[in-house]
Amino acid sequence: MSLVNELLGDKQLEAQIEALDLIPSSGGRFEVTVNDELIFSKKALNRHAERGEVYGLVKARAT
Repeated sequence: MSLVNELLGDKQLEAQIEALDLIPSSGGRFEVTVNDELIFSKKALNRHAERGEVYGLVKARAT
């Protein structure tokens, strides 16, 4: 399941999402921000996100 599907598949969370922007970058970066707060950075952590990890971080900020 893609991250977008995971986020928008949660109806409570979907109702709170005003915008969802996917911005291509170079160098293998993958960063997720919520309300201008960086909540996950592959570059900073030097690893890929685990399944469900980003969803959980977004969900925690939405409640």
